[in-house]
Amino acid sequence: MRPLSSISQPTGSLGSVTAMRRLLIAVAALSLLAVACGNDDNTTADAATTTTTTTTTTTTTTTTLPPPPFPTPAASTLEGVLGLGRPLVIGHAGGDRSWPHSTMFGFREAAVAGTDVLEMDVMLTGDGVLVVQHDDTVDRTTEATGRVRDLTYDELQALDNAYWASGEWGNHDLPVEEYTRRGIRTGDREPPPGYTPDDFRVETFRNVAETFPDHVLDIEIKVPRDDDGNDDLEFAIEGARVLADEIEALGRTDSVIVVSFNDDVIAAFNQFAPDVATSPGTSALTDWFLADAPLLPSHRVLQIPPVFEGLDVPIDILRLPGFLDKAAEQGLAIWVWPNNAATQENPDFYESLLEFDIGGIIAGSPELAVERYREIGAIP
Repeated sequence: MRPLSSISQPTGSLGSVTAMRRLLIAVAALSLLAVACGNDDNTTADAATTTTTTTTTTTTTTTTLPPPPFPTPAASTLEGVLGLGRPLVIGHAGGDRSWPHSTMFGFREAAVAGTDVLEMDVMLTGDGVLVVQHDDTVDRTTEATGRVRDLTYDELQALDNAYWASGEWGNHDLPVEEYTRRGIRTGDREPPPGYTPDDFRVETFRNVAETFPDHVLDIEIKVPRDDDGNDDLEFAIEGARVLADEIEALGRTDSVIVVSFNDDVIAAFNQFAPDVATSPGTSALTDWFLADAPLLPSHRVLQIPPVFEGLDVPIDILRLPGFLDKAAEQGLAIWVWPNNAATQENPDFYESLLEFDIGGIIAGSPELAVERYREIGAIP
């Protein structure tokens, strides 16, 4: 690993805030100590004059609500969800168009809404911890800047992962009042009922997997950039190895599917975890369709990428002559990422995909997909 760099925080220093809080706590503690150590004798030396002081103590009780319960999904293994015989609603990054991207708050809200599968991205921190994180920098979601690979787990968890959260994740140009989740992580704003500031941090893969033991997880291994701005396959493959170890340790080999758009990374993961289901990368998917190249035996789902050169993703791919038939003949399910947030992340588009008999929609607003699919009877 390279030496860790300091976090750049243009909007304020977390260290300064932390130091101020510690100072206030210390002052409060000293004040209480002074009261406790004061003179308990309320009688003066003059016997003729007696003064009595009555102290009234008011105790404030804070009620902490439990997190909102979420339903047990209809199936808890990959084979189980693929066998439901209906379209699956898959929450992209916990529903990044409705809730803060890749936060426990988002994943839990997606589960409450009735999402079948939770989709997430993973990569390694500078000290080798596997975290749920989309970009290889923290710039788009937190108050800081810097590469994930250069930060420690503790440095990442101190950040406000909902700092830029809005209906347009990653947009830093909205009026400040649009960022309604900003400050929950740092204690400057109250969390929603049943949640805590920790639900708005950068989360570990292990904690997400343990929180949702009955949900199938769709896990994308991200490929971070090296110092020259190129894909660092070695670093990503090390992340694949750590992911394989954690899936085994958690007993999740039959309840996850792993994807990377880089086929070298997926091939490496398959060597580490041959019993775990996978999806092909972009090149393998293309070669499978155009050149009839065989897929890995572990490939169970074709995940239509959100970006593919020269095609209107996903519609043009789904309309390719023979594509759907070939997938069906080989027993391969099809899950689709909407590509355009402005025109595709809405109930009408989610419904329109059903004409292609897809297996699942990886939705940024999964609650809208669940609602529409229930309205039209596509899911119970």
